Amino acid sequence: MENLLRPLIVIGGSVVLTVLIGWATDLLLRKADQRHPETPLWGLLRRGRIPYQLVLCAALLRGSFDHAQLLEQHRTAVGRALTLVLIGATAWLVVSITAAIVETTYSRYARAHRDPARVRRVRTQVTLIMRVVSAVVGVVAVASMLLTFPAMRAAGASLLASAGILGIVAGIAAQSTLSNLFAGLQIAFGDMVRLGDVVVVEGEWGTVDEITLTFLTVRTWDERRITMPVSYFTSKPFENWSRGGAQMTGTVFLHVDHAAPLPAMREQLRDILRGCPAWDGRHYDLAVTDSTPSTMEVRALVTAKDPDDLWTVRVTVREQLIHWLTETHPYALPRVNTADAVLPPTHPNAHPDGTPPRTTRSRVHEPPRSPGRA
Repeated sequence: MENLLRPLIVIGGSVVLTVLIGWATDLLLRKADQRHPETPLWGLLRRGRIPYQLVLCAALLRGSFDHAQLLEQHRTAVGRALTLVLIGATAWLVVSITAAIVETTYSRYARAHRDPARVRRVRTQVTLIMRVVSAVVGVVAVASMLLTFPAMRAAGASLLASAGILGIVAGIAAQSTLSNLFAGLQIAFGDMVRLGDVVVVEGEWGTVDEITLTFLTVRTWDERRITMPVSYFTSKPFENWSRGGAQMTGTVFLHVDHAAPLPAMREQLRDILRGCPAWDGRHYDLAVTDSTPSTMEVRALVTAKDPDDLWTVRVTVREQLIHWLTETHPYALPRVNTADAVLPPTHPNAHPDGTPPRTTRSRVHEPPRSPGRA
């Protein structure tokens, strides 16, 4: 009877005590979360309930298993298995607690600062810090698990003796990996690129969607994902449109006839922008920037608060200006000038006063007139 009750008391008591302690701790965290709604720390700590209970249960079973006198012939194996579970659960719990603290710190910073650029910078740093912490804790946990085996402890001395040679070989073999690792840390704390930044890389326009210690993902405007090593951003030039503020100035180029009514086009540009919600109202302008024998180039200058709105403003201005010219000033559209050859004054068919023949002008791709028009 004693041989049956002792294992039940030891194992059952450990499980029951784990459940009670876990329930009491969760209750305290829930009450603290209700008393302090201004901080999400206590609610985030509740996410670590499972690793916390695993640590308690593994520790209680590891300390009391010898007294249970159960599976005597496998005591060493069971003890090592409980130790491995305890190490793994402890690493999981440490990562959960660290994530809760870091996320709480970021939330407070985001509420206190309204600058989106600074918030994105801190978010990038927080994300990479969590990845570094998780990697370090995981490596330490795996190393601790391996050291629980006597064979691994014996091999540790020989590994330490050849650490110098192994370090050189590993450094040469993992040169690109290490360069990406240090590049990731440089991006995190050098503030070169942040999550949510609008960048142009390799001729592609997109938004930084993910940053890790080894690679960076850019989401393009057509929802493609471009993945590249983070060392690219520390070794090659790229455009960061979100650096120093998101507001931008854009241009719209139109080719019109020399007879185009520029004052009326400026007024129409002003009316178009006033009716466009994406225009931020900072500035606009219209000027002739170039001229050819048949057309002149007109540049409309517009502003917007971010690249997305700038794209909307540009396409709106281009579409509505062309439509307005077509409807109200069709003569201002590009045309091809045609004329007879100018004859010399001594030619028999030349005009007596020496004036050249009459020049005719025809518009290219002129749409057919509707039946109702004269």
